[in-house]
Amino acid sequence: MIDSDRLLSIVSEAGRIAHGMWPGAGHDVASWEKDKGSPVCDADLAVDAFLKRELGRLLPSAGWLSEETADAPTRLGGDLVWLVDPIDGTRDFLRGRSGWTVSVALVSAGRPLIGVLAAPARGEVWQAVAGKGATLNGKAITASRREQLSGSRVPTDALTKEDADLVAVEKPNSIALRIAMVADDRADLLATLRWGWEWDVAAATLIAREAGAAVSDAFGNTLAFNKRDPRAFGVLVCAPAIHAAAVERLSDRAARMAAG
Repeated sequence: MIDSDRLLSIVSEAGRIAHGMWPGAGHDVASWEKDKGSPVCDADLAVDAFLKRELGRLLPSAGWLSEETADAPTRLGGDLVWLVDPIDGTRDFLRGRSGWTVSVALVSAGRPLIGVLAAPARGEVWQAVAGKGATLNGKAITASRREQLSGSRVPTDALTKEDADLVAVEKPNSIALRIAMVADDRADLLATLRWGWEWDVAAATLIAREAGAAVSDAFGNTLAFNKRDPRAFGVLVCAPAIHAAAVERLSDRAARMAAG
């Protein structure tokens, strides 16, 4: 196993690099759209380059899959791969809001082994190692244990009519941070109904699972990582007792959205 303290140091330093370019701390950063509605900025690229170099030194045998690096199919030939989102929540980053994080996971045989999130604008560092639990700023965390779907806290801007029995709570732009909210019992349920990328959720879903949350795709299936097509339809992270009810509530919507 790799040196987890060294990994934590690397990801924390990546967070400091990003924070040193964050408009919320008074810095100017160039940004543009790589695709319509998908912003990227100089900080994304600077953090990506730093992590690629330092994680490569830490574990030279591991492959690489990052939002800001062209995909290399050679990653499919090995057992280990880094899954990286240099800045998850770039919209909040550019708006000077705190809802962004640096996300790094080490994946083996399709499953995350280690996950780290660094959210320096919030003073938060999340970490998990498979089979060893999850921590926030070095302290063990336990996920939501809610037993009823109705009344569940959900990070969202607004609730639909069919979900009016749920409770809206803070929604950071970063999907990883929204997942981590379930891991730390600040939310009971996080669900998306769209195609998403592995690098967005690999670290956070391990953190949630190690904290005791139920984790699946939008249909209730196990998430797999380092696939040839590095996407999954939706992610569902919630208190274990409400997982089946959440899958049932979302099933028709998920089927329509996936087909469309």
